[in-house]
Amino acid sequence: MTTYIIRRLLLVPVLLFGVTVLIFGMLQFLSPVERTALYVRDFPKNEKAIEGLIKRYGFDQPFYVQYWTWLVGKVDKTTGEREGGIVYGNFGYSRSASQPVAELIQRRFPNTLDLTIWAVAPMILIGIWLGVQAAVHHNGFIDQAARVFSIVGTSFPTFVFGLLMLLIFYANLHWFSPGRLSDEFNRVIESDAFRHYTTVLTIDALLNGRFDVFLDALRHMFLPILTLSYINWATFLRVTRGSMLETLRMEYVNTARAMGLPERDVIFKHAQPNAMLPVLTLAGFSIVGLLGGVVITETVFNFPGIGSAAARAATSLDVVAMLGFALFNGFILIVANLVVDVLYAFVDPRVRLS
Repeated sequence: MTTYIIRRLLLVPVLLFGVTVLIFGMLQFLSPVERTALYVRDFPKNEKAIEGLIKRYGFDQPFYVQYWTWLVGKVDKTTGEREGGIVYGNFGYSRSASQPVAELIQRRFPNTLDLTIWAVAPMILIGIWLGVQAAVHHNGFIDQAARVFSIVGTSFPTFVFGLLMLLIFYANLHWFSPGRLSDEFNRVIESDAFRHYTTVLTIDALLNGRFDVFLDALRHMFLPILTLSYINWATFLRVTRGSMLETLRMEYVNTARAMGLPERDVIFKHAQPNAMLPVLTLAGFSIVGLLGGVVITETVFNFPGIGSAAARAATSLDVVAMLGFALFNGFILIVANLVVDVLYAFVDPRVRLS
């Protein structure tokens, strides 16, 4: 087991290197002048000034030199200050947000993390439960209804379902609102009395004893959570159902039934744990998708997370910010892949012995 984990950990630096080379390579499609314009706020019109900036940032250097400078930055000989360097958290300046990309990610990611924390449980558990019920009642009414639900869910565009939820629960019923918080509670969290322990709003609200802020934050997240859950329920249902049907046909399941074990024990103690392997992978990458920012959902509900910031950067042609988001998502994907591999090894001994 330890050897398996060490092998996976040794792959992480290699994968990170590949991701950074790939993302930096995308910049090479731009000319040195275009790349200079991305990193300079007040771009000069004088050709000599432009050439000076190109030399200063090293955009006239070979690819490997530019890559190393982009990776670790460059120390100014006169001031001794380091310019750039993604290793040191300098991802450049976002024009669409008028702030450094690192600060933008630091400000937006806690909101996306908050949404992920509260969306994961209903999204995964209900989807798995629906899939198990469909498999147990194979070809019955529940299974047929689940199939219809799965087809509708996978074919329903996210933005259409989100807008439909806004129309029903916000425009007509006035139960749930878009955004992050109500105005009165925005003033509360910006006051000196409210302490930010974790930067995750719902957790900080509980730690501050402000249950009114906590409930208001959940009320604003209800529609995004419902939208994300509905779209993912269909996927989890389909994968869980297929895996359960295959597992229920296995020899050891028939043996357990022949031994006279209750059907509930056969399903939930013997069949379901082994059917969860493909679902575990799906769950891992679904969480990655949430952490990386759900662009459409956050945009529809005006939720200030990573996804809505990425959408704004894309529509503003903010290349520097988009590269920063791509690096951030790549890092999350690599870490999540490592976690899923390790969990696989715990669940299935055949994996760690391979």
